[in-house]
Amino acid sequence: MRLRTPATIAAVVTLAFGAAACGDDEESSSGSASQSQSQAQPDPVAQIDQLTGRTTAVTLDAGFVEALTSLKLTPAPVGDAKITKAGVASFPISGGNVTYYEPGSVSPFVQGSIDHTGGLSLTGGGKIVELTDFVIDPGASVLTGTVSVDGEVAAENAPLFFLDGSTLSPLDVNEGNGTAVLEGTTVELKAEAAELLNQTFGVTALEEGLKIGVAKITVNTAA
Repeated sequence: MRLRTPATIAAVVTLAFGAAACGDDEESSSGSASQSQSQAQPDPVAQIDQLTGRTTAVTLDAGFVEALTSLKLTPAPVGDAKITKAGVASFPISGGNVTYYEPGSVSPFVQGSIDHTGGLSLTGGGKIVELTDFVIDPGASVLTGTVSVDGEVAAENAPLFFLDGSTLSPLDVNEGNGTAVLEGTTVELKAEAAELLNQTFGVTALEEGLKIGVAKITVNTAA
């Protein structure tokens, strides 16, 4: 059964990004995972078939900005993305879906994707790297994207950022404007992205776990 009331959708969004933040707790038991895989796929508790917009905004961490400055790398928005003078990078949500199952019945119990338009560029040393086509995978706690170097695609669906939600604030549902806001997920650089950027710009300072910033995700609660 698919439930689409605003309250249910808001709850699913909370669970989805909460799982993205903490990973799949059920993965700690291989026996439970094997058992669940051998059983018939259960019906989801709730499901959002189509996310209908709003943004993921990341307040860039001062340490990240300082690291870029020391490496003489300049960040800039790509396409529909924006970076404010206050250092907030925002990326429009263009679509996606989220399905939530009873914990323990399926692994991962939160599945789906959240798609974005726009992206982020880094310029330095005569090279331009663009990170675009951002997709959040709630079950894997990861944001993937396309990496282009000087206009040529270097990698697609590349793991770029890890999403750590242990710092999440409670969900803020605004019935007046029909949105749900989840703020506090820490965005960290993935090892694959750090290696690619280091190789491209000829540096070694970018490391796995570098804090990029803190995310604020705003979604519509009704189709």
